[in-house]
Amino acid sequence: MAPAATAAAPDGANRSSAQAQAVAPVAAASTLAHQVGASARRKQHAAAHPAPGALYGLGMMGLVGWAVAVPTLAGAALGWWLDIYHPGRHGWTLALLAAGLTLGCFNAWRWVAGELSTIDKEAHHDEP
Repeated sequence: MAPAATAAAPDGANRSSAQAQAVAPVAAASTLAHQVGASARRKQHAAAHPAPGALYGLGMMGLVGWAVAVPTLAGAALGWWLDIYHPGRHGWTLALLAAGLTLGCFNAWRWVAGELSTIDKEAHHDEP
């Protein structure tokens, strides 16, 4: 009895359900094509830009460490030299050590912020 009821239904009702059934596979195919294309772009990007290894990370930590240590030691050495050759009422070693440490931390912070900015720019530039 159901087939007869469907045949008796207005022509517009049958057409809209047929259109809905025809559109669903097209939408699914479009979504699948988009997913496959996105996956292919990610694979191409990964092949073109390999991730740095663990030694690269250790090297960067060493670089940041030296960026702090060198100005700190230079400040301490300059302060010690001033204390020996130009003695005064106040010592310079501790003050210049603190100044060198501050300068080194600022330098390391600026360098790390620049690296993060570069990483963000590359991430946003390469994404579609």
